[in-house]
Amino acid sequence: MVCPAPAYVAQNNGGGCGMADQVTQAETTAEEAETEAYLLGKRNVAAILYAVEIDDRDKLTELMEPLHAADIADLLEQISGFERARLIRLYDREFDGEILSELDDSIRDEVIGILTPQVLQEAMRELDSDDVVDIIEDLQGPQQATILQALDEGDRAAVEQALTYPEFSAGRLMQREVVMAPQHWTVGQAIDHLRATPEAELPDQFYHIIIVDARLHPVGNVTLGKLMRSKREVSLSALFEETFQIIPALRAEADVAYAFNQYHLISAPVVDEDGRLIGVITIDDAMAVLDEEHEEDILRLAGVGEGSLSDRVRETTKQRLPWLAVNLVTAIAASLVIAQFEVALAQIVALAVLMPIVASMGGNAGTQSLTVAVRALATKDLTGSNVWRVIRRECLVGLINGVIFAVVMGIVGIIWFGNPALGGVIAVAMVINMVVAGLAGTGIPIVLERIGVDPALASGAFVTTVTDVVGFFAFLGLAAAVLL
Repeated sequence: MVCPAPAYVAQNNGGGCGMADQVTQAETTAEEAETEAYLLGKRNVAAILYAVEIDDRDKLTELMEPLHAADIADLLEQISGFERARLIRLYDREFDGEILSELDDSIRDEVIGILTPQVLQEAMRELDSDDVVDIIEDLQGPQQATILQALDEGDRAAVEQALTYPEFSAGRLMQREVVMAPQHWTVGQAIDHLRATPEAELPDQFYHIIIVDARLHPVGNVTLGKLMRSKREVSLSALFEETFQIIPALRAEADVAYAFNQYHLISAPVVDEDGRLIGVITIDDAMAVLDEEHEEDILRLAGVGEGSLSDRVRETTKQRLPWLAVNLVTAIAASLVIAQFEVALAQIVALAVLMPIVASMGGNAGTQSLTVAVRALATKDLTGSNVWRVIRRECLVGLINGVIFAVVMGIVGIIWFGNPALGGVIAVAMVINMVVAGLAGTGIPIVLERIGVDPALASGAFVTTVTDVVGFFAFLGLAAAVLL
């Protein structure tokens, strides 16, 4: 059936072609566009690699020219190390500094090692100070020196000053290029100042003019939108934004990202110990930190550290081995519990069949509570004021779910093995383990955070151990007491 145009459908809605058909067509069109873009991307990658293979610099430059720096970074991360080295050497004259800022850390070091000093220096001159700091802070001394020598004297001083601040602090995250104005200026004076300032002295992107007093203390900010729509004679102090946050240089970057997300900031001034303006943090950098924090939490919950697809086999193995070893120890602990009930298991084979169910359900329930708790701790939604309410809620949820699945498993035990007492045992054990899972999944991350251990990294192993041990002990213990 061929569906008519929307206007016709509105007049003839009884013919079988309506809004649902239009939505289906739109979804199909979107899927086709996505498929076409995917195939086009694959063809482009193949064409780029072929140009590299035949050493055709002009063709490679032509193919790379339309690509955004982020797309080029993705391409470099996806191809092999051999192909990456050949591509970079052939493309080095056109290499953009933005590509380095978009690359994964493990690949970035490799790429910097391939670039010639001249190309690397030229690429770094194009970046803002915060991007330069982000790139060179993890490099070795000789590479750092090469990059610092490439910078202008003012930029080099700004980068060196930023490197004196602790890693993962606002001082490392900020950029030193700041647009500021004294609080007694008018809109006209600010606009004239911006127009008279050489383009090279302004940040590539900025969203506010930071207003300072005579001692360079930030007192407010004015958005460019307000500035441009206000009359020239209006005082800048009359245009201050309601939301204004000052960031100390020593504040942790995770707290900075939280402030941006919590208060919907676009940019925020950074001050030194005396409260004087020394830089600014913009929303793109803050959201990058927030994204990294979330990614780290997800990876650590799975016990894979901070690895990426570009890591080598040795690095990936070293990251995963410690937590697999921890899981082995916890599995042995659970096995020791099982070993205490050898007699019961030997006499009642059904126990061996059913006991993994109790532990598995408890483990899954604990993981659910754990995930919610770690996320809430990261976003600071879980605090001392609501911790007991959250723990009570998770335990109650565990109790309700435990009762529901206890009834199900009780019936299964009776039908499967024809033993009502066995059904009752697994039902009670299920309730116990589900309640303990809710308590452990919430309580363990809170305790770990209080003692200074990353809850995302360590909670999983402890929660799994608790639910396995309690599940096996409750089920086999009750079975030994009731059925033997």
